[in-house]
Amino acid sequence: MRSLSRRALLRGGALGVAAVTVAGCATEEPEPLKAEPPDPETVLIKQLIASKERTIALYSSIASSKLTPFRERHEAHLAELRRRLPPGTAATPSSPPASPSASPSASGSPAPGPKISLRSLRDLERKAAALRPRQLEGVSPALAQLIASIGACEAAHALALPRSP
Repeated sequence: MRSLSRRALLRGGALGVAAVTVAGCATEEPEPLKAEPPDPETVLIKQLIASKERTIALYSSIASSKLTPFRERHEAHLAELRRRLPPGTAATPSSPPASPSASPSASGSPAPGPKISLRSLRDLERKAAALRPRQLEGVSPALAQLIASIGACEAAHALALPRSP
């Protein structure tokens, strides 16, 4: 009978331990990657961006030079909101458009739908301004200031919109 050397015994034992370790790892299923929950401020900014895009589309659907300053202020709000998105974050709307007429078509112009009246724009501005204070809770001071400013502008729009185009 052949005797085992100490070296051969240690080598065999190490291989056995390695085999058991590899076999044990192979039977474990990898943990699924858990996506971090989205940042609440980023979600809010995306919602505000979607709302501003719909509002701008509605203003653009009424051909009146009297409404240009109102639309331009909304465009300024939109630009500032987009600037505050974290790098690499797409500004995709989180919520569906309010109505078919509010969603822009592929060309960027409002999709055909019912005619938008100045009264409906005033109502839109009033409702948007009323929503802003509820959006301030838990946001950073800088974002709170922007949202409050946007709400003040929307409230002023509701009062300042002309009665006829």
